Amino acid sequence: MGTVHHDRLCDHLLAQAELLGSHVTAADLDLPVPTCPGWAVRNLVRHVGGGHMWAEETVRTRASGPVSDDPVREVFGLPGEPGSTGGPDEGAALAAWLAAGAARLVATLREAGPDAAVWTPVPGVQRSGFYARRFAHETAVHRADAALALGVGFDLDDELAVDGVDEWMELESLPGMLEARPDKRDLPGTGRVLAFRAAGPGGEALADWRVDLTGTAISCSRGRGPAAVTVVGPPSELLLVLMRRRSPQAGTVDVQGDADLLGFWLERVAWT
Repeated sequence: MGTVHHDRLCDHLLAQAELLGSHVTAADLDLPVPTCPGWAVRNLVRHVGGGHMWAEETVRTRASGPVSDDPVREVFGLPGEPGSTGGPDEGAALAAWLAAGAARLVATLREAGPDAAVWTPVPGVQRSGFYARRFAHETAVHRADAALALGVGFDLDDELAVDGVDEWMELESLPGMLEARPDKRDLPGTGRVLAFRAAGPGGEALADWRVDLTGTAISCSRGRGPAAVTVVGPPSELLLVLMRRRSPQAGTVDVQGDADLLGFWLERVAWT
């Protein structure tokens, strides 16, 4: 479940929601979001806020199964809600709506603590702490979507970015992933090992990961070792590459070795 404390993840979740709100307060909400095809900025924010609503209900009710995900899917907003009116202060209203929903989610998560029994979509991880971690990272990555669309700067605290990569690796290597995702079944092959390093400002290693595709399942783990391709970069940039928000050819990370293997792999592990 990661190394970042539950309360710290709650802090990060709130901070990322506030930063996302600051990006959109005076923005053109109809601007397309290239990393989320079919969405404009308003739809992106509605999706994030809807996710917060869904997670808050799940944890607050100690749900034993999935609750309705209508808030997540209703990216266009209901009549009269922020994100659907088109008024002159719509950006500010949407930011306030997002902040209020994030605050409710965080209050519920803090009350529950990390170990309350609750349904999650990941088998074997049925604890409330899952939602603090997942939505801290969900909010951060969608903030990156907004920042890239609006042309504003984006960076993450190293602690949050490294944990985001950890979570990504854990979810990508869940048992049964190849059975559940037919599009990934051609990933395994001889010599297919990828390495990733999060590097600090002086080039020092903050964390290392290996993705081993040589067996019958996807294996992702912390550590160093021989690899066909190694990707090195700041933690936040490494996360953006893994999440397909930034091309590895954009110059923000250093790709050493078999770039074709990296591209082959990234095409099959895309998240939204």
